[in-house]
Amino acid sequence: MHSTSSGAVVRAERFALRSATGLAELALFGVGFGLLLVLVRTHWPPLQRLDGAVTDRLNSAVAGNDVVVNALNAVTALGGTAMLAWLVTVGTAWLLIRRQPLLAVYAVVTALGALALNSVVKELVERLRPVVNAPVAAAPGLSFPSGHAMGSLVSYGVLLLIFLPVLPRAGRRPAIAVVALVVAAIGFTRMALGVHYLTDVVAGWLLGLVWLVITTVAFRRWGLSAPHRGPALSEGLAPEAAAALEPASRTHAHVLPHPWRGVAELLTAWVALLGLLFGVGRLVTAGTPDRPALDWDRDLTQWVVEHRGPLLDTVSGIAGRFGSTHWVLTAALVIGPLWLALTRDWRPVLFLVVVMAGEITLFLAASSAVGRARPDVVQLTPDLPPTSSFPSGHVAAACALYTAAALLVVTGTRRWWRWLAAAAAVVVIVAVAAARVYYGVHHPTDVLGSLVLALSWVAVCWWVVKPHGDDPGVEPDVKAAPEGR
Repeated sequence: MHSTSSGAVVRAERFALRSATGLAELALFGVGFGLLLVLVRTHWPPLQRLDGAVTDRLNSAVAGNDVVVNALNAVTALGGTAMLAWLVTVGTAWLLIRRQPLLAVYAVVTALGALALNSVVKELVERLRPVVNAPVAAAPGLSFPSGHAMGSLVSYGVLLLIFLPVLPRAGRRPAIAVVALVVAAIGFTRMALGVHYLTDVVAGWLLGLVWLVITTVAFRRWGLSAPHRGPALSEGLAPEAAAALEPASRTHAHVLPHPWRGVAELLTAWVALLGLLFGVGRLVTAGTPDRPALDWDRDLTQWVVEHRGPLLDTVSGIAGRFGSTHWVLTAALVIGPLWLALTRDWRPVLFLVVVMAGEITLFLAASSAVGRARPDVVQLTPDLPPTSSFPSGHVAAACALYTAAALLVVTGTRRWWRWLAAAAAVVVIVAVAAARVYYGVHHPTDVLGSLVLALSWVAVCWWVVKPHGDDPGVEPDVKAAPEGR
């Protein structure tokens, strides 16, 4: 009895110490942000001079250097709306699939609250963006505080706190350091690109820390039945959920049982398929512009162009987006993590990665080798990539991704709705193919070549990787995830 009471006292003392530390941190971050807010709002001259000097110096250093500017834009995109929305959305879906609703609520409330808080403070302060001598970037809206700085700190911080218990102890400090480095780099790029002042970025970090501390304390109080037993945040937000949040089951020891043999088989099939595409490409490009090898190919494209109309323009514009690079990449980055969350197996994700990597490399190699000119018709899209017409990259990417995803669904579950996934994949692929011909940017044989590329490569990857292992048709392993408290 005495040892039990002593243990309770020790836990209570630790909780009190952590609470006091949390309050001190909250007060420190809050006072720092409040001081910056007042100084910026009152236009304190020394601070304005500091902001201007930092902005001018950085702008002078990067202006005129396209390589540096492109690198800064790539890093700043890590804190952009698209990236943060993907992180929070996929992370929340993962938590719901793994039956951790409280953690999902915490992630959504914290992320959306940060967005609302940042927008309100911007309107209250009404600070304009910096004006530099040689602009290298532009950003809409007001300047104080930086939305990229605040959003990246909150979003990456939330996911770090949630998934930290999954990492081994030796990897937790490096993970924290990496997240801190990414957030710091994003803030630096906002200044270097000339779209934020130094105080905008620092204020974004401070306000983000204040909000993150508030929501974390609230979750710990609401989500745990006994707050005084809550572990330190260095252990993560909810260490008891570590088993549910692990990406894959420990029983799946080998992602690919014979990796070297698999790589050899994939490379052999890749080269053979490239040769096939090159041979077909040479056949369809034979002849002259006046007398092409395939009259029907040219005539069919011309007929489609002559029957364009406003309604078909709109429909084809919507359909074509499903094959765009951004859409396909986004879909792959959603399908892969969520399928991993459902099955707790890395092999389906490896299958998707190999499919998409092989498709893009086959497309680029075949396109460069064949060098077919695009149809000699009026084209509806002016922003064509600098690749040739055969094969169609949009159709190949859409066919590869949606076919692979449909195969995973159809063979991974016995539920009736699996056939809806297969039907949806077929409809989308056909729609993208029709849209590319309708736009006048591809011949029908370009589309057929893309279908041969994608379907053949998906079949090879399925045979080599075996996404479901030796036991196809197994239901997703979501029942193994324990409930969160």
